[in-house]
Amino acid sequence: MTDPNQLVAGLLESREARILLEYDLKPVSGSRFQPTGFPDLGAALYPDPKGDGQRLLVESPQSMANRLEAVCWDPQASDLVEPLRGMPYVRISGDVESASLLEAHRLNSPYVLADADFKKEFEAFAGLGKGVVSRPVYAASLLHYDPNSLVHGSFMSNIKPGTARLERLLSSFIEAEGVQIAASGGVKVDRNDASGRDAGGAGKGFGNVVYHRTEYVARRIFVSFTIDLAGLRGLRLPAEGTRFVALLALFKIRAFVDGPMRLRSACDLELEGRDPVRARPTDFELPSRSALAKALQETISEARQAKCFAEPAMREVRYEAG
Repeated sequence: MTDPNQLVAGLLESREARILLEYDLKPVSGSRFQPTGFPDLGAALYPDPKGDGQRLLVESPQSMANRLEAVCWDPQASDLVEPLRGMPYVRISGDVESASLLEAHRLNSPYVLADADFKKEFEAFAGLGKGVVSRPVYAASLLHYDPNSLVHGSFMSNIKPGTARLERLLSSFIEAEGVQIAASGGVKVDRNDASGRDAGGAGKGFGNVVYHRTEYVARRIFVSFTIDLAGLRGLRLPAEGTRFVALLALFKIRAFVDGPMRLRSACDLELEGRDPVRARPTDFELPSRSALAKALQETISEARQAKCFAEPAMREVRYEAG
């Protein structure tokens, strides 16, 4: 297999607009699964635009971004996973213990920007004062402080609302085709008083409570990943930084498809086959985790020498409640 550094360099020098990978998935056990749900909507079920039947959004792009960030973090060590050590990120200490990779809005997290010194420093480095935002300067600042924010998109609304934003470079979702509802139900049993009337009824948690449950079966479940090579080139980052971002995106994909995909209690998925069912470029092969880990460490060293990354790589900020 081609060295990941050479693979990425070749793709970035080519005219390829994107890397696209699709893998078929299946439930680990049985055929039923539980999709993501949305407030006031429930499951995202919709007519299949390519024919009869229905489709279902199993995991949204927003949720997949969170899952692709999670593969970068070692909760036992409370630090980046080994292949990514040396990649810049922001750690939050004080009344909150967290990190930019774990925060819903990454560097735009109010816990990060509550540190006035860091907020001022980042605003100046990113050119987020008055006037038009320079995308290359803004992108270089994300690469400098937290490349993860660059991969998954950034919107610094807590500094410059409306204009300081960059699109995702890595997008992903899980979808199902040929979907049908698998309805079931159950009961919460009160062994002391089935009616619960003497103790206040079901409203207070007493008595037997019958409930319904909606799961789904599908002809096909698949996960899709897209890396926006054209968008990455357009940011005009240094070559070392551009290669690192592309390798980081590939590492996230490899770590996700190789890892356990238990998305919810009733949604435990695995690959249907080891190879993608769709790829662009058509001859693209996703490197192994070990090959990507080696390439990432080499590129981290090169990016640090080229001064793309903050020194030290881990920046600590403090959050004090109240």
